[in-house]
Amino acid sequence: MSLPPCFATPDQADGALPLVLVDPASLPTWRGGQTAAVQAWLDAQGFTAQPGAPLLIPGSDGRPAFFLAGIADAGDPLALAHLPMALPVGLYRLSPDSPVQIDPAQALLGWGLGAYRFDRYLTPTRAPARLVLNQASADETEAFAMLKASTLVRDLINTPTEHMGPAEIEGVAARLAQAYGGDLTVIEGESLLKHNFPAIHAVGRASHRAPRLIEIHWGDPAHPALAIIGKGVCFDTGGLNIKSGDGMRNMKKDMGGAAHALGLAQLVMGLNLPVRLHLLVPAVENAIGPDAFRPGEVLATRQGLSVEVDNTDAEGRLVLCDALTYAAEAKPVLIMDFATLTGAARVALGPDLPALFCSDDALAADYLAAGQLARDPLWRMPLWRPYLSYLKSNIADVANSGSSRMAGCVTAALYLERFVPEGQAWTHVDVYSWNDTDRPGKPAGGEAQGLRAAWRLLKARFATK
Repeated sequence: MSLPPCFATPDQADGALPLVLVDPASLPTWRGGQTAAVQAWLDAQGFTAQPGAPLLIPGSDGRPAFFLAGIADAGDPLALAHLPMALPVGLYRLSPDSPVQIDPAQALLGWGLGAYRFDRYLTPTRAPARLVLNQASADETEAFAMLKASTLVRDLINTPTEHMGPAEIEGVAARLAQAYGGDLTVIEGESLLKHNFPAIHAVGRASHRAPRLIEIHWGDPAHPALAIIGKGVCFDTGGLNIKSGDGMRNMKKDMGGAAHALGLAQLVMGLNLPVRLHLLVPAVENAIGPDAFRPGEVLATRQGLSVEVDNTDAEGRLVLCDALTYAAEAKPVLIMDFATLTGAARVALGPDLPALFCSDDALAADYLAAGQLARDPLWRMPLWRPYLSYLKSNIADVANSGSSRMAGCVTAALYLERFVPEGQAWTHVDVYSWNDTDRPGKPAGGEAQGLRAAWRLLKARFATK
């Protein structure tokens, strides 16, 4: 396994400074066991074990003896996330004598997420501090896989559309398929019409970058079938219902659903979950041009329902509806979709809490429980079917949007549900995929949200007992 540069192996541990972890509750007892000189140093520095700047403790010879770091919550996967950039550049090891002990897998994930920087276009500044890892256990292997998947999601979202269009997403999928033995199929451009994906084609046809449906099949056909779908709108101008400048500024992230789907698929394949995986990414650019689809047009869909375009900025549900129909044709035991679908979900739940929609109460409860256990929460929102009236069309079976601004994330999910057969297990996560500000372990920019929860759900359902 190839270690990220913020880590070191045990054979590279020479010279590593001990890192002692304390919290406010354990500090008094720990302090009482130290020398008078150390106690005086703590008092002089005003150290209270609050997360923030770690404190260097000098030895009797004046050289660094160890660092003391405050931890707020030892159970938080991001408990160590502030340390890689707060500690001086160097090599560190977690002290076995710390009054607060961190699970090794959790330490790996939190340290790695805290060290993450999207530096593709940046002049390098400082390197993160390096943590010496213990011998990898099975849990640490899973933590490595989660770190790798989370950073993949972040990298894909952070990359500007110039370098992350439909073809580039296809390239990422191709690399995953090759790495893990999956079979890649791509239906591109006018072939989408030939193969009956008219809604995907309609949304992407105005761009000079051809729309496409990217799919990977992986795993033993005898295993339970799992479909994972991600909205891959690589840039969303809003179409002819053009967004404002502020609204368009971060629309490189409108493929955040695809990034999550690719990250989750990497976990499934890399950790060899016993499923038959079907990954689907409808990848398009919602551009403005002579062939852009228009408000008032009626679009065909793979399912056969006609859709009146009320708003061209409600394009994500159009590409997803064809993908959902296609996924359901194989009758999988579970369909999961991820999409940066509505601003309404952010108004309702804020930037950190993805909205979960699910028509199966037991499945929804398991998903929410997985999020709580992984410390990666979601919040269930209702599929309140009376609100289907907001999507009524006078000339088509359904409209893709409506005049009312009420319950926008609910009506979007209800639209998608029209393309899921009755009785089909299905989850839809409306995810922001973004951090607006810098926080420890959550740098401003692209973010994997609900990824740990989704993996824990799948592991509980499908992993060999």
